[in-house]
Amino acid sequence: MLRKDLKHDFPESDWGAAKDEARAAMVERAKLRGMIPYSDLVQEIRSVRLAPNDVRLAHMLGEISTEEDAAGRGMLTAVVVHKDGDMQPGPGFFELAKTLGRDTSNILKCWVNELHAVHAVWSRK
Repeated sequence: MLRKDLKHDFPESDWGAAKDEARAAMVERAKLRGMIPYSDLVQEIRSVRLAPNDVRLAHMLGEISTEEDAAGRGMLTAVVVHKDGDMQPGPGFFELAKTLGRDTSNILKCWVNELHAVHAVWSRK
């Protein structure tokens, strides 16, 4: 989820590189119609150090999803999920989905629809 006024404390060049690394990892999973746990995603990000539950990671994912949605490719971060338990995205995903105009009255349906849309976009490329 995008956090207004968040200061990530990284040089902008490092932040941009980290976003590119995260996006590339998500695209690779989407091409395979797969998902990636938060804990695995942070291991793919080498330009900055983030923990799976870091608010800065949530913000980064919000930036990426907003940019991808604006480009017509849906919320790419639908592929990022909890490793255990519900194996779904965290609450920030659904907060952002609502702000992007998605119907979140049924979060499972919202997520599955978005996941299918993202898989459809990337599995064709």
